This record gives sequence, structure tokens and C-alpha cells, in this order.
Amino acid sequence: MKIYTKTGDKGLTSLIGGTRVPKSSLRIDSYGTVDELNSYIGLLRDQEVNAPRREVLKEIQDRLFTIGSHLATDPDKDPHQRIPDLHAEDVDLLETEMDQMNEVLAPLREFVLPGGHQAVSFGHVARCVCRRAERLVIHLREESPVEDLVVMYLNRLSDYLFVLSRAMAHDLGAAEVTWKPRV
Repeated sequence: MKIYTKTGDKGLTSLIGGTRVPKSSLRIDSYGTVDELNSYIGLLRDQEVNAPRREVLKEIQDRLFTIGSHLATDPDKDPHQRIPDLHAEDVDLLETEMDQMNEVLAPLREFVLPGGHQAVSFGHVARCVCRRAERLVIHLREESPVEDLVVMYLNRLSDYLFVLSRAMAHDLGAAEVTWKPRV
């Protein structure tokens, strides 16, 4: 089977359910950004400092594929196939992981500048992409149904990625530089 179908050459793509939409649609932008985020999570999973967190990061990647399948499904059509589900426990996992990482981190009283180590910077990039995905999905929700749990998961995931970035800095002994506003 060839990977290319040539069916998108005119700028259209198919949703799950068969509906053809422009590749520039908000729905495509939303799940494309979730896919981009998933790639950054893979990059984080590959960082040696995250060896103890690899299974959780893999689980997050799986949930992002679930979210992508929800966003890629035409809400007005029967998909004729089973779409994976997202559960409240998926959000709970992120919260539990954040609580565990926060146990060893100094309390945060100021904004943190991204950086300090390449792995930490990757974490902050992933956090920003996650926030963009969340904004796009919220925008999509204004015109088409989107499960509340999808928005909740993306919101909590961006928090998780912030805490993960701080935890990586801690584990790597990297300086956490706080923002000192010039006033």
C-alpha cells in the first residue's frame, strides 16, 4: 500500500466519517496542532532525564492520539468505527504526576524564563504548543461540538508540561532563572 493517495492535492482532506474539508479548516488545524504536540512529547520522552517518566509520557502520547481521533471525526456523521475514549482518570493521572513532581520542587513565586538546559527548553516548547492546541480546540468548540474532557485534558497537560520542565531542571541541576521585570 502506498502512503500517498493524491486525494489531498486540491487542498481537501477527509474526516473520520468521510466528510471532505479544506486542509485550512479550524478542525484540521486543531488536530494538526495536537499531532505537533505529540511529536514534542516524543522528543521529551527521548531525553535521558525523563527515563523514569517514559511510560507516563508514552501514555500521554496515546491520549493525544485519542484526542486527535475525536477532533478528526465529523461530529455530524456516524464514524462507522469505534473511536477511542478519553476518561476523567486520564486527567487524574496528570494531576497525580504533577503532585509527585512538585514534592521535590521549591515553591514558585515568580515567572520562570524557559531554558537552562536543552531538555528543559524542549519541555517549554511542548507547553506552548499545548496551549496553542487548547486555544484552537476552544475556538473549534465555538462552531462545532467538542467534548469538555478534551479541553480539560489539554489544559491540565500544559500544566503538567510546566511542572515537568521544572522537574527536569531540578533533576539536571540546571538553574531556574526567574523573570525580573524591568520597571
